[in-house]
Formats: sequence, structure tokens, C-alpha cells
Amino acid sequence: MFEQSVDIERIEQIVNLFGNFDVNIKRLEKKYNVSITSHGSQIKIKGETENVMNAARAIDCLLVMINKGEQITDQNIDYVAALVEDGSENKIRSIVDADCICITSKGKPVKPKTLGQKQYVEAIKKNTVTIAVGPAGTGKTYLAVALAVNAFRAKQVNRIVLTRPAVEAGEKLGFLPGDLQQKVDPYLRPLYDALFDMLGAENFQKCQERGDIEVAPLAYMRGRTLDDSFIILDEAQNTTGEQMKMFLTRLGFNSKAVVTGDVTQIDLPDGKKSGLKEAVRILKNVDDIAISYLTGRDVVRHRLVQEIIKAYERNGDKNERKG
Repeated sequence: MFEQSVDIERIEQIVNLFGNFDVNIKRLEKKYNVSITSHGSQIKIKGETENVMNAARAIDCLLVMINKGEQITDQNIDYVAALVEDGSENKIRSIVDADCICITSKGKPVKPKTLGQKQYVEAIKKNTVTIAVGPAGTGKTYLAVALAVNAFRAKQVNRIVLTRPAVEAGEKLGFLPGDLQQKVDPYLRPLYDALFDMLGAENFQKCQERGDIEVAPLAYMRGRTLDDSFIILDEAQNTTGEQMKMFLTRLGFNSKAVVTGDVTQIDLPDGKKSGLKEAVRILKNVDDIAISYLTGRDVVRHRLVQEIIKAYERNGDKNERKG
């Protein structure tokens, strides 16, 4: 049995680290098969040598996050454990020191929570066009909207344009009640939700009425040139090659575009190739266009979302081997 101690500076650190009813420490104990107890200003870890050392490294990372005001969650613990497994836990500081992108209407700071998200945010800041590919829950759209709102507030752009294809509606669109805008609004709801979060419903309404913010289906983009705009195309895996080319060529002067999508959730009819896949292949070496890949590790939704993505990935690998 090997034992290692970790020094703690303040009692508040222990409270946050252990969590309500010691839920965080129990998760760490289970993950590393160790026993973790607190003794005054020290935490003692007992178990097999390698497990103890890895647990200590994970705790050091979590303490860095706590010192920066982070509240420890299941997602934090799992992500730190993944960094420890890779031997890259020293990169945790670059995440916790990341700049706040903007403040939501409820006063909550929005900032990247993983290395993948940090690289994605930096890519958007440095490039005119950024294409983000990754699974659900990785913050692709949310972070892009946060950066758009920040640019708008700083008067770097005059307008925010958010769009997505309404391909899921298909021919059923005509059977929905209301005018065209009311028919497509359900497909644009995730974009509205992100904007409501950043701006508040009232401010969003005012900006929309002034024409400063536009949320519209992709078909509305045809024939336009968008100057001084921050443009986001969401669910881009459901665009055709022609639609993607049409969207990307809307880019005007002093504009920035972000394209987001998940190539594992394509709803196009059989035989139609995804414009997102095609764009990644065609544009990967074009200057001022960045391709950003997010993975299951960058998921910041409920812990189970990560597990669901992993399960589907494993199932996909099995099907490929059978084929």
C-alpha cells in the first residue's frame, strides 16, 4: 500500500474539492481505485503506487481550477482525469487562465472549458472563416454566438446573422401552421436560445427589430452580400455542396463566418453529399480558413452525453469492421 499527501492552503479548497456529501472525492476514488481522506491541511491518498500518483496529479489540477474560482463538477473531474492519462495535465492552467468571452444576461462569464474549446475560440479570433466539426454538447454554437455578441458589443461588426438549413422539415414544412417565418422558427430555436442567454429576451427583441440581429433559414441567404457582419451557419452537416458554397460566398468586407456541424448526424436524403464534409476537404489548406475539430472530451453538457457519444462511436467502429 502506497501513500501520498497533498497540502491544502485553505479549508474552502477542501469543501469544493470534496463536494456535497463527498461526491467529488468518491468519484475520484472510484476512478483511480484509491482511498482519499482529509487530515487537517492535508489530503492523504492510499492505494497502488501508480493509481495514487495519478490521483494526486488529478487533485493538483482540480486545486488549480478551484483557486481560479471554478466549481468542481463531474465534467471537470472526468476531463482532468483524461488530461492526466495523456500526461498533459500541465495544460490545465491555459484553460483556467483563458479570457472570458462575454457575460450572459444573468451575469455568468462565458469562457472555454477544455483545450479543444480554447483552440476553437482562438481559431475564430485569428481567422476570417472557421469550420468547427464535433459532436453534440461541445459548445460549437454557444461559443460562436458568445464571440459574435462580444464582437457586436465592441462594435467590431454591425450585425449578427445566424442561420441553419431547415432540411429536417422537408416537405412537411407546408403542413405546419402560420406564415413562413413561423414555420421555420422551430428549426432555428437553438440559435434563439443561445442569443436569449447572452442578451436577454428583451435586448434580443430590440436588436432583432432594429435589424442588428437576424436569425433565418439558410435559403434566405441567397443573393446577398454580408458586410460588417458576424455570420454563423449551424447544423452545416445538413447543407448540400451547393448550399455551402452559396453560404461561404456571402462573405463581405469586415465580416467573419463560423460554420458548425456534426458529421455523425446528417439528415440529408440518401445520395446527397454533406456540404460540410466537402468544405472540410476542399478548404483545409486555404489561408485564413481554420478547421477546428472537437471531440467527446470537449462535451460540457451532462456527463451522460459524453458516455452516449462514446457508446455510439464504439458501435460505429464495430459496424465498420463488420462491413
